[in-house]
Amino acid sequence: MLMRNLPRAPSASNERVGRNEAQEPRRARKKGDGATLDYHQALSKSILYFEAQRSGRLPASQRANWRGDSALKDGADAGVDLVGGYYDSGDNVKFGFPMAFTMTMLAWSAVEFRTQLSGKNELSNAQAAIKWGSDYLLKSHAAPQVLYVQVGDGSSDHSCWQRPEDMTTPRNSSKISDMKPGSDVAGETSAALAASSIVFRDSDRNYANKLLIHAKQLFEFGRKHVGLYSDSIQEARGFYPSSGYDDELLWAAVWLHRATGEETYLDFLFKSSTTGGRRTLFSWDDKFVGVQTFISKLILEGKVGEGGIWGEYKKAFDEFVCSVIQKGNGSNVEMSPGGMLWWQPWNNLQYTTAAMLVLASHSDHLAASSATLQCPRASVSPQDLISFVKSQVDYILGANPKHMSYMVGFGQEYPGHVHHRAASIVSIKKDRTQVTCNGGFESWFNRDAPNPNVIDGAVVGGPDAVDHYTDSRSNYEQAEPATVTTAPLVGVLARLA
Repeated sequence: MLMRNLPRAPSASNERVGRNEAQEPRRARKKGDGATLDYHQALSKSILYFEAQRSGRLPASQRANWRGDSALKDGADAGVDLVGGYYDSGDNVKFGFPMAFTMTMLAWSAVEFRTQLSGKNELSNAQAAIKWGSDYLLKSHAAPQVLYVQVGDGSSDHSCWQRPEDMTTPRNSSKISDMKPGSDVAGETSAALAASSIVFRDSDRNYANKLLIHAKQLFEFGRKHVGLYSDSIQEARGFYPSSGYDDELLWAAVWLHRATGEETYLDFLFKSSTTGGRRTLFSWDDKFVGVQTFISKLILEGKVGEGGIWGEYKKAFDEFVCSVIQKGNGSNVEMSPGGMLWWQPWNNLQYTTAAMLVLASHSDHLAASSATLQCPRASVSPQDLISFVKSQVDYILGANPKHMSYMVGFGQEYPGHVHHRAASIVSIKKDRTQVTCNGGFESWFNRDAPNPNVIDGAVVGGPDAVDHYTDSRSNYEQAEPATVTTAPLVGVLARLA
């Protein structure tokens, strides 16, 4: 489903899971009236969610066993193997731009909180989720200056309601090249592969090196052939359009520097014509905050100075963090009456989870340097940041005015009518009868009953600015989950668990 974004700001567990029948949700207790939120369980479910989003031939280790093999001929139209990867949200299209961001967020989660993931016996599951995506991105990078960035047609897909296992919509493959550039998606894919290389460096050196080779090639491709991918790929324009590419190239440089230590990437960051200035959010389309996070880390570690452009990156970052935690200079991020950060109506929680990964990481960066954050309204300690992160995660998991978890399968009450094709139609393992394009709407989308499959770990778009939520499949702005929403939450939950 289309994931609208806000305009850019100007510069200035291992058990096998087979849950096929949804139960009517029961009221969950709000944290503070006797219940304790189980972050470990939420962490396990957040990683499990990615198994429900898998495209391709499923492995024997598949735990979300209501899903089946799907899209086994992807890439055939172009003579390449594009089987695998992830569906981005509640539809059956593989959109490369948000998929790459999803992989960067998953990899960041594993890089930053590897110890915590390992301590909760979830590192191997997280690595499996990352490798499912990084394997696909490697396939997509078919040549140094060729990157396949989409499989499927959004318009026809959104006109049908079918399980991915029996979809009949076109599976067209779209690519960028030297003649049809896409610096943004090339940069984000480079960042995803560079970050993933760090994840596998200790366990599979050869694989990590392969990821790094492709990451470097994609960075150079994006630098030398400049342009927006959504200008080159018409099929992407109406669904995940890009508003710029400077941030993705800087984002790639940050991760390549972290993966290699090579000064050339630091030089690229130093010579940039923009630091992004103060941003209003961090998302699949705007990576400046992520860049600023890691440059602030370098400053804290004494690896770069605080003057010049480095100081500009840090100043903008500090302003963003202060505005998120409500201690800025008056232009803080809006909050709902119930205490939820509010950006916009369409999948608002994607911005919350991304920002919370930033805050959780920065808290540890500050703590490692025995430093604090100076905001206009207060001096903020690392623990203050974690406390704020916890408040937002608790809201998502049920400590909110509706006493409802917005993570599916977590707690006693959670959305049952999730806007998700696979979850809303009986599992092909139970009934192999073909679900037709229109028949899916008639038999499944329009049903009043909860979805037959519980898509554990999916985080829906969330409530509106005054904490209202309508549990309806037709309410795609609030009821549709997406990989970009859950991916950063993996790291945050690891930190809290």
